[in-house]
Amino acid sequence: MKSQKYTIKLTPQEQTQLEKIIQSKTTKPLTNQHAKILLNLDENNPNHLTVKQTAQKCKLHPENIYKLRKQYIQHGLDRVLYRKKRETPPVKPKITGDIEAHIIATACSPPPAGRACWTLKLIADKVVLDGVLDSVADTTVMRVLKKRNISYI
Repeated sequence: MKSQKYTIKLTPQEQTQLEKIIQSKTTKPLTNQHAKILLNLDENNPNHLTVKQTAQKCKLHPENIYKLRKQYIQHGLDRVLYRKKRETPPVKPKITGDIEAHIIATACSPPPAGRACWTLKLIADKVVLDGVLDSVADTTVMRVLKKRNISYI
């Protein structure tokens, strides 16, 4: 019989943590399922199951069990149970409420001299000239106005 490359041997603290997760009503289903899989594969448990038995019991493909087991060995318990944290913070939106209000006010104001109505490009240029933003695309202006059901033509 070939020896396994990735064997799971949980500490008593990890076993207790996983059992609490399974008993908790507030944990996410995927976290709960991963906790059950790890407990089934734990070789410190005298009734531990094989990968195929665990896959049948959890109604998963054995390959998913292999991947979970490998992830536990390489990255630890927290990475298996919980989502990975973002490495880069989310980008803050360029258009805030104040800027949106300025765009709407510009679109609702009388058009510039020599024009019958505002165009998206004119509104975008006016917002930049007013110093509200460094630059803004006319499609961004269109999205703001469309969101508020404002006709700009």
